[in-house]
Amino acid sequence: MVSAGAPGEPALVLVAHGTRSARGVEMIAALADAVAAELGVAVSTEPALRTAFVDVLGPSPSEVLRDIDGPAVVVPAFLASGYHVYQDVPREVAESGHCAVAVTEAMGPDPALTRVMGMRLRAAGWKPGDAVVFAAAGSSDSRARQDVRRAAGMLAEQLGVPVRIAYVATGTPRVPEVVASLRESGSERVFIASYLLAHGLFHQRLHDAGADGVAEPIGVHPGVVRLIVDRYRCAARELVGQASGV
Repeated sequence: MVSAGAPGEPALVLVAHGTRSARGVEMIAALADAVAAELGVAVSTEPALRTAFVDVLGPSPSEVLRDIDGPAVVVPAFLASGYHVYQDVPREVAESGHCAVAVTEAMGPDPALTRVMGMRLRAAGWKPGDAVVFAAAGSSDSRARQDVRRAAGMLAEQLGVPVRIAYVATGTPRVPEVVASLRESGSERVFIASYLLAHGLFHQRLHDAGADGVAEPIGVHPGVVRLIVDRYRCAARELVGQASGV
């Protein structure tokens, strides 16, 4: 088993978007702590687990990678693979000058996230028969929108009800429009499933969309932690194998 921080094993760099929300920052820190506990390492300014941000906050991935001497695995903590995953992260890796870095897939879409979303939705009061709006941040990248469609399909299959996609920031339709449309079409109760990782401005907007309930962000959950750890371990094995010529 590969563990970050073991002699010769890659460090883990968890890359998130960044937010000005104190609750959002705390949630990312808690997620990093949970991942570190699962791996049996400590979160600190030294390897084996570091956090970095592509926007709003620092340090940046390139800054973190320049501080790591040995191999590193970058895990993008994003729910869809848009501009940040396809452009920002590779650019940051290149700017770091680090020559032994593996970048994993984004976190989503994934069945583990779907299960957590279903749990959060039920905790918000959703019951079978209630309408569901799948709220994502949105992206101008068609690949990210495809990821959102896949994630929404997974949730619809799990819940056994139709799920309407809506966006918080980029793209249409917007969340309030879809909530209003569902009410006009006869839905008595409408709930919003939050396809957001952490609290922040985007999640705050969901509470002003006119729904009967808003699920919490995906946040910290054992299923999310295991997903990140699995992403790390798979990439770390490949990275170590390449270094040893296996």
